[in-house]
Amino acid sequence: MSKDEKAITGRDESYSDWYIDIVRKAGLADYSAVKGCMVIKPYGFAIWENMQRQLDKMFKDTGHVNAYFPLFIPKSFLSKEADHVEGFAKECAVVTHHRLMNNPDGSGVVVDPSAKLEEELIVRPTSETIIWNTYRDWIQSYRDLPLLINQWANVVRWEMRTRLFLRTAEFLWQEGHTAHATKQEAIDEAKLMLDIYAQFAEEWMAMPVVKGVKTANERFAGADDTYTIEALMQDGKALQSGTSHFLGQNFAKAFDVKFQDNNNKEQYVWATSWGVSTRLMGGLIMTHSDDKGLVLPPKLAPIQVVIVPIPKPNGLINEAADKIIADLKAKGITVKADMDKKKSPGFKFAEYELQGIPVRIGIGKRDLENGTVELARRDTLEKMNVPVEGIADYIENLLVEIQDNLFNRARTYRDETTTSVDTFEEFKQVLDEKGGFVSAHWDGTTETEKKIKELTQATIRCIPIGNPQEEGKCILTGEPSKERVLFAKAY
Repeated sequence: MSKDEKAITGRDESYSDWYIDIVRKAGLADYSAVKGCMVIKPYGFAIWENMQRQLDKMFKDTGHVNAYFPLFIPKSFLSKEADHVEGFAKECAVVTHHRLMNNPDGSGVVVDPSAKLEEELIVRPTSETIIWNTYRDWIQSYRDLPLLINQWANVVRWEMRTRLFLRTAEFLWQEGHTAHATKQEAIDEAKLMLDIYAQFAEEWMAMPVVKGVKTANERFAGADDTYTIEALMQDGKALQSGTSHFLGQNFAKAFDVKFQDNNNKEQYVWATSWGVSTRLMGGLIMTHSDDKGLVLPPKLAPIQVVIVPIPKPNGLINEAADKIIADLKAKGITVKADMDKKKSPGFKFAEYELQGIPVRIGIGKRDLENGTVELARRDTLEKMNVPVEGIADYIENLLVEIQDNLFNRARTYRDETTTSVDTFEEFKQVLDEKGGFVSAHWDGTTETEKKIKELTQATIRCIPIGNPQEEGKCILTGEPSKERVLFAKAY
């Protein structure tokens, strides 16, 4: 691969092209033969697996278990909850036939007209309907509750404008679906899962988030309340990074899911659903990466340390590399030694910078004679000579420092790119010239919310949880307001 082929478009030149360059040239994902769908490549999938592994542990630590439900949903199920079908009707892929046949003219295969399904099947855009139809058979008594189930799956939402990881017709995710005996238990569950998402985003992705509640206009179709975590990307746009929904009794009533409470009274079940997807991969890239390539937080990096011999491997270098590898692995640190003699050290350095590996060790004969090796940090691009003796302890601490630095750097950017305004003129100016989160008063009406979006393309990302109450006036209508909300342009 030539230098030009490896070059990445600068963020200032074209943020969109920069993002796609990172995804493709770092080997995370690529386009597929199916329009709107992506191929997740091994390196990208390894990062997703690390995300999945940690999230799965957090779910199980709070009492949730995994199950799997069908990919196909009878069309009639979607029509049972009015808001739900309205929210997803335009995104559904529909299966109408179950068989192909050879075209009589010999030109290939065609749909067999005699194989039309009695009822069309929807390729799941989300699984509330099929799951709640199933829960009707599983829940009879308060003793069957709570039901705390998660599913790792793929879903299809027929997107017209796609972008790798951020918005594709098919994507991977997890979706939790829980059933409860009381309203408060369900609300507590929805908030608990929001806290888990926020903890994962901040402690593992090093991505600061704002926890909040969606407006009625922005909430999930079929929910009474939607809780969200919102992150800010380097281009000043917001990314909805995870949502948790209090569904009330809407789906229980739609699918007639009732239980006998401890007073022998029949009640409808209370519900939640919650999910994060491979969209988090896009958030990870856009929060930390730079013009040299991907930057990964150590907790999610498939390879945390790479060893590169300088100029070429020999007996002394191999022996030192083997010792370092053994010491790092003993600490649970993932490490790779690149002993390929066909590639130069410079080529390897650029390759591993592009892939975002947190720490690079350069081992040279002269350095070893002095009892040192060269270390390079991916987050700051800083290089230093470090004694070989005790290097595993040093790197263990360094990885923690890199993780913390990435989070603090992203939080500082987020805080510096959050602006309070009191007038619509200020609002438009900040959006045009600075971007980021804009904290402003809003009169609480969907009409005003939609008008602001129409005029500026900015949406209300959330009403922050724990929002301080403050008397003010809506930036557009001048009507009274008791709290500020967060606006931003968003992905």
